[in-house]
Amino acid sequence: MKIGFIGLGNMGGPMAANLAAAGHDVTGFDMAKVTVEGVTLAASGAEAAKDADVVITMLPNGQILRAVADEIIPAMQAGAAFVDCSTVDVDSARAVAEKASAAGLLPVDAPVSGGIGGAAGGTLTFMAGGSADAFEKAKPLFDIMGQKAVHCGDAGAGQAAKICNNMILGVTMIATCEAFALADKLGLDRQKMFDVVSTSSGYSWTMNAYCPAPGVGPQSPADNDYKPGFAAELMLKDLRLSQQAAGSADADTPMGQLAEALYAHFVENEGGLGMDFSAMLPRFEKRSRD
Repeated sequence: MKIGFIGLGNMGGPMAANLAAAGHDVTGFDMAKVTVEGVTLAASGAEAAKDADVVITMLPNGQILRAVADEIIPAMQAGAAFVDCSTVDVDSARAVAEKASAAGLLPVDAPVSGGIGGAAGGTLTFMAGGSADAFEKAKPLFDIMGQKAVHCGDAGAGQAAKICNNMILGVTMIATCEAFALADKLGLDRQKMFDVVSTSSGYSWTMNAYCPAPGVGPQSPADNDYKPGFAAELMLKDLRLSQQAAGSADADTPMGQLAEALYAHFVENEGGLGMDFSAMLPRFEKRSRD
């Protein structure tokens, strides 16, 4: 396929490189000066999108997505797929999909899970929203860039799945860190706590696969001074998106709301910026009940 790829940062660059390595003709654009192996660089987003069978975007937020969409949709050929892999608000995803559909394009919102390592290794998970035809056109590319792609429903469903998943992730990480801090103060050995919880009803991904306690469980950012695998500020972004969606949908999400407030305070006032989101554990270690 002829592919346009807009947004060649830490995630988009490796994804575009994997598509090029698989034999696709990839033309890319980024506001920053970048080089990506196998990717021809264009002077603008519209130039990268021109005559492409599929255009993929990986952008920071919904406002930028809307602006890029306004630029590239007129340059795209009818029948092409517009696949947005950014994590943005559901309203922006649906607004862009509506514009793309009106222009005769096949829009897919397909945010990813798996981080920078997954982008480089081609092991991402895609959560896709859009028509069945749009999903089928994008699916061969998802199979190159990732290990799994789930068609979640109509436009916006991919973003909805991503933010619901990450709201659970943020809430669960806070609970896991709180529990370790409580265990410390109760004199319970961390390894013993892990041995019990990881095989009991407290089982969770944050405990079993991404344990926030150094030296306990599988290797995780906690064993590397909490250098980010998934940065706290990115978790905050996703929690804010979840609460924005909750407001639009009139959904009662008190735990998600509290998680957003805790991560905001951690990132903005407690040195959490640039730390992994599991660095909530040392944050709770230092605090007393009041």
